[in-house]
Amino acid sequence: MSIFKKLFTAVKGGVNEVGESIVDANAIRIFEQEIRDAQEALSDAKRSLTEVMAKEMQTTRAIKALDSDIEKHEGFAGQALEKGEEALALEIAGKIAEFEQQKSEQQQVLTTFTTSVTKLKQQIKLAEKTIVENQRQLSMVKTTESVQKATMAVNDNMLSGDSAMASAKQSLERIKQRQMDKQDQLDAAQQLADESADKSLHDKMLEAGIGDEAAKGADILARIKAKQSK
Repeated sequence: MSIFKKLFTAVKGGVNEVGESIVDANAIRIFEQEIRDAQEALSDAKRSLTEVMAKEMQTTRAIKALDSDIEKHEGFAGQALEKGEEALALEIAGKIAEFEQQKSEQQQVLTTFTTSVTKLKQQIKLAEKTIVENQRQLSMVKTTESVQKATMAVNDNMLSGDSAMASAKQSLERIKQRQMDKQDQLDAAQQLADESADKSLHDKMLEAGIGDEAAKGADILARIKAKQSK
């Protein structure tokens, strides 16, 4: 294969791929248009059916008219024979033969119309059934398409929100840590305040000679005084 033929094949393949991707992207829209086209074709078929049925009725009337003419001219021929006008009766018989030939031709036409009407009715009925089924399928694929788009949108939002959610979690942890640090500071300050209050009370008790240490000091002093007095 020459290089130019290979390039042409590659370009042709690329065009086909682009065409297929366009078709895929607009598949639902194309399907909707195809249904509309089928409905228009069905309307045309129904108009054609009414035209054929009208011609069938016209042909049927023409055959009835010929039957009437045949019956009437048979009467005329009988009257001619009664009057001895055999030549006239033969001429009338020839006219009857023309009517019968016309009737035969009209009957063939009528058979064609009747067959066409039957076939057209069957085809229209099948087309109507197919269109209804396609409309039902269209509704289903539209619903599926909407659900899939919604699902993809949710998934995209969740994926794109992973970093934001992680950042929000970090911010929350920092807030909690800052609050814990602040609470520790408050607890430490309260502890210092409590210890300061306890020390002040302890000193006052010592000065007043109240408490274990004060009692111990008094006992030691009394012991020393007792030694000196000996």
